[in-house]
Parts: sequence; C-alpha cells; structure tokens
Amino acid sequence: MLSCRFEVSNMATDLVNGTIPSFYRDVYDLCSVADCVSKEMFTRLLVKSGLPQTKLSQIWELMEAKQGYLSRTSLYKALALVAWAQQGKELSIKLLDNFSGDEYPVPTLGDLSDLRLLQKQRQRQCHPGHLGMRYGDLCHLDTVTVHLVPEKKGLFLKHVEYQVTSKRFGTRVRRRYNDFVSLYDLLLGRFPYRLIPRLPPKKMNIGSDAQFIEERRQWLWRWLNLVSRHPVINQDPILQFFFTYDGDDIQHKIREIFRRVPDEFTTSELASRSKELVAADTLTELANSREQIRLITNSVSRLKQITDGLAQRSQAYGADMAELGSQLTLLASEPGSSSWATGGNQIWSEMKKGFHVISKELGVLSSKALAQSVREGAELCAQLNLLLDILLAYRDLCARHEKGVIQDHQKAHAKMLSLKKRQMQGVLRGEVESVAALEDRMLQQESVIASVELRNAYSLHCMHMETQLVHAHLELFATVISVLVSVQIRGHSELAEVWKTIQPTISKCLPEEPDH
Repeated sequence: MLSCRFEVSNMATDLVNGTIPSFYRDVYDLCSVADCVSKEMFTRLLVKSGLPQTKLSQIWELMEAKQGYLSRTSLYKALALVAWAQQGKELSIKLLDNFSGDEYPVPTLGDLSDLRLLQKQRQRQCHPGHLGMRYGDLCHLDTVTVHLVPEKKGLFLKHVEYQVTSKRFGTRVRRRYNDFVSLYDLLLGRFPYRLIPRLPPKKMNIGSDAQFIEERRQWLWRWLNLVSRHPVINQDPILQFFFTYDGDDIQHKIREIFRRVPDEFTTSELASRSKELVAADTLTELANSREQIRLITNSVSRLKQITDGLAQRSQAYGADMAELGSQLTLLASEPGSSSWATGGNQIWSEMKKGFHVISKELGVLSSKALAQSVREGAELCAQLNLLLDILLAYRDLCARHEKGVIQDHQKAHAKMLSLKKRQMQGVLRGEVESVAALEDRMLQQESVIASVELRNAYSLHCMHMETQLVHAHLELFATVISVLVSVQIRGHSELAEVWKTIQPTISKCLPEEPDH
C-alpha cells in the first residue's frame, strides 16, 4: 500500500504571495492517492507539459521527487514551475519566493484522462475491496472495434475475418473466430473468478448467412469490449498479445505461449491476504447479490424481448404501409370504363387521382418506419445486449464458483477427515505405519487445506469485486431508457409529419357532402 511522509509546511507558509488557481486543486484531486502524488504519477504529469527533458529533470530536482512522492504543496510548486518553464523563464526556487502576481500561472498539460485511470488503479491497490470505478471510467480503459474484412475464398472453403482495432494499444489486426476461442479459453483458465462473457456459438440458427455473420460480428465486438474494459483482465499480457501480435496462426501461437501461465490466485499479491479481504458475512452478501442480479437479469431479458418486438413491429408497419401504397396504386390504375357503375358520376374518378399521390407518401412512410426499426435494433438492442452479456457472465461466474472452488474445498476437507480416521485406526490396530508418520502426512494435508482456504477466500474477494463491476455496468440501463425515449420520439415524430402531409391529399379525394 502507498504510504506518504507529510511535509511540515503547507500552502499558507510555502506559497504566500499569490492565489492558488482552481486548476492546481483539480490536478491534485486527479493525481493524488492517500493524500500524496506518487513518483509514477508525477512523472506522467511532467511529460504532459511537452517540456524538454532538461527542464523536466530540473523540476524533478527542485521538487526533490526522488523521495518517491509529492505532497499537495510540492505538486502546486511543480505546476507553477512547469508554467514558468513553458513561458521560457529560467527555473529556480526563487521564482516561487519572489512571485508578486495575483495568481500563480496555469500550465498547459493537455488531456489528463489517462491519469484518472491510473489514479483509479492506485486507489484499488490501496483499497482492494472497492472497485471505485463508474461505467464511464471502464469505457476509458479501451475502445475496441470489430469489422468484417472482405471474404477470402479458396477452392474448397471460405472463412470470415475480422479487423480488430484497439484504441489503447493503437493497433489494427486481423482475427478469425477460432482466434477468439483461443483467447476465451486462456482467459477462463487464467481468471476463473472473473467475469468472462460468453462467446457466440460457432453456428446460430438466425436466418441467412449474411444475418448470421453480422450477428456474430456484433457479439464478438461486445465480448471484446467487455473483456478489454475489465480493470484486472485488461492488464494481462494474454490480452495484449491478442491485440498486438501480427504474425500467422495466432490461435495456436497464443496457446503455445500462454498455456502454462498459472491462474490469477497463484500470482496475485493479494493471495496471501485473502482472508483479510473477506468479511464474516461474505457468503450471505454473495447470496443476496446473486439473487438481486438474478432478478435484474430476468427483467433485462424481458426488456430485450420487448425492444426486439418494437423493432419487429416497426418493420412490419413499414411493410404494411408499402403494401397499402401498392394497393392504392392498383386502384388508381383501375380502368373504370363502365357507364353502368358511374352513371355520369365522376366521384370515383376524382378520388383515384389522389391515390397516386397518397401511395407515394405511403412509400415515404414505409421508409421512415423501416428506418425506425433499424434504429431500435442498432441503438437500443445493442446497449441491452451489452448489459445482458455482463449479467449472464455473472450468472456463469456464480455457477463456476459453486462447481469449482467450493467443490475442491469440500474434497480437501474430506481427505483430511479420512487421514484422521486412518490415524485412529492405525493406533488402535498397531499397524506398521507410525503415528509420527501419520501426523507428518496430516501436516502436509493441512498445508494443502490452508492453501485451498486461501483460494476460497480469494475467490470470494473476486466475487465481491465482480459484483461491484456488474453494478457499474448497470449504469447502461439509464442509457437504454434514454435511447428508448429519444428513438421513439424521433420515430413517431417522423411518422406524424408524413401523415400530416398525406391528410390534405386525402381531404381533396373525399367527395363533398351533397346540399339538401
């Protein structure tokens, strides 16, 4: 954990000649963890200034940053020095002592969003039981795109490739579905107690090949974004390799390199402290959270069915309006030559003249309705699918936890009881195996059990953190409702405008009421 030695002096005594800009306080709040700014954070902040290395080193020396951290006062001084260096002044501590202006100068540091992510990471290290991230923070970890590339066709087979880009790594690579499968298998082995969403199945019965390919592309996009935005998984070399390796046959290469990598518990610095991280009521809290998220999952699944229905109804509405227009066109084309029917009355002929105009407007209405269907599917269902993916991943995680760690723990206890029973039987029966040897074996087994207990505690800690991660993603629900409202307003407004355009034409086609 991060520890700091506080300076005796404060802003009142060290910077007395001017007012502290609000920017200084904002930067401190952005960079500080446990009431100080780490050496790593200060280094990144200095680089943001764009100053030459000689100037940065000079500021580093003046602030005595070698001690490993900066207090609030030291950071404020450093910001003032950076600003003066950007103005071309020669740097000296006397600039601070002799300052006579109203407010200390504000440096230009550019985009500081990556520092906020680093701060969140350091805060999690200081407080390992608190995620401390909202959905927007998770989105800043990376933005991934997955696009189809032109299909490669051979003599006997064809396959689909995807162009995968990562904003974080600044890379663009090509991947096939089996490459995703290899990554999924490795991540599941490496992070058994973390949220690993499901991959789309190799085959899906959803209609045409084009529809299947597009559905799978969207699913892979959601999957990769959820994985790359996981605050623990996104730091792992396996994921970095997937985004950056540009050689051939990655699905086998990535397995070959990482197949012997141990799971997270084995390598985590928190493993030995697992029991400290788990509260006495953890199992009760886990059961409560699991039930809560189960209910949320059911509601989101139902909401997804409703939004799918909205999109289908909009599509059907568009088709109906197109068919209505076609029928009006047919009626407008009806010859109407029978004198028996008209008897000199031209009302029907006059009505037919407006049918052509109305049918064209109905074509516009159909297009608007189909566009509404696309918006409901693309904008609304995409967000719901993303939320549903993370909720289902939590359900899968709970199932893995029950079948994995808890089962292993029970097996270890069963073995321990068996050894104790054998010890008693060995003493009573006078078997050759000595009591000392049995005790030694028991000690060895107890060590294993202790390790399993630590693993169980660590898994519960992870479940706690993953529960917080799910709740961070629940902010998506607000986005879903907002998108639902805006999409419906836009769609109904567009349809209403078309109907308003149609109404005068219909009025002209109606026969006038006879005079009595």
